[in-house]
Amino acid sequence: MPIQTDVVIIGAGPAGLFQVFELGLLDIHAHVIDSLPNVGGQCGELYPEKPIYDIPAYPIIGAQELIDRLMEQIEPFNAQFHLGQAVTGLERKDNGRFALITSAGTEFDTATVIIAAGLGAFQPRQLRVPGAADFNGKEIHYKITQTEELAGKDIINLGGGDSALDWTLEMHDKVKSLTLIHRRVEYRAQPASVKKMKALADKGKVREFHGMVREVLSEGGRFTGLKVADAEGDTREINADEVYVFWGLSPNLGPVAEWGLDIVKRQIQVDTEKFETNEPGVFAVGDINTYPGKKKLILSGFHEAALAAFGVQKHLDPDKRVFLQYTTTSPIMHKRLGLEKAN
Repeated sequence: MPIQTDVVIIGAGPAGLFQVFELGLLDIHAHVIDSLPNVGGQCGELYPEKPIYDIPAYPIIGAQELIDRLMEQIEPFNAQFHLGQAVTGLERKDNGRFALITSAGTEFDTATVIIAAGLGAFQPRQLRVPGAADFNGKEIHYKITQTEELAGKDIINLGGGDSALDWTLEMHDKVKSLTLIHRRVEYRAQPASVKKMKALADKGKVREFHGMVREVLSEGGRFTGLKVADAEGDTREINADEVYVFWGLSPNLGPVAEWGLDIVKRQIQVDTEKFETNEPGVFAVGDINTYPGKKKLILSGFHEAALAAFGVQKHLDPDKRVFLQYTTTSPIMHKRLGLEKAN
């Protein structure tokens, strides 16, 4: 029998988790589906130790810590998580509800759906040169879980965006040596980060190389480094114990693209009143949506989740009058948060 519910959230990243909270304040309980085996989305999977500086009231917070805090915040609402399974089908039924099924065969009968799937079914862009396949997931990595494991090692970072520069700045004093390789002289990262990296390079704390990776080097089945070529085609070998690839994500909407939603450049168009798609009852929040002025910020996703929750409430009960209540003073809100009994 399908699981009967008012709402299914697709995606357990920051926007999806905060969506649970906003729905819970309105006494709407959610089921959450994510293809990853753990909650956290990109934050947990790709850069759990990366510092984030633009979350209100937190001058600095680690990505995994943010996820842990969100999980603590939604604990009163008893959301049910279905991890390690992707949504493979979504169809509208004759009664207006949705039939949803996952890759694990879990079936849902839901009144609404909120897509909070980030960039969709994503995976890091991989290093694809001769010899790389033998060391992917071993000495060639696409995320960092514990910076302490880098101590005493010769490291190469690949990339020129924010992640590559942020991690270069973060790890330079934790490793034996660090080389940053980017295919161009210009970087795509924040200018302040580039300036800091250049200062480290001037002091000899980071080696900077502009060029392309041509080959993964090994000896006797053991990883030894990379062969790289500069703009003139001259090659050199750079020895290393490990390589970290920060080339971003290869986004893929997967089956979402087949659900009849308005999609522009791999993003789902929504209104800005309730972040509903062209399909009534289907909402989208976070990096997966688009609208005039859209900015891909975690903070934006939180705002979208708040308004989407009211949109879901209106869809579930169109005739019900909604009175805005505040968590600071409302006994009803306090009860829902598990703080006290309502009068």
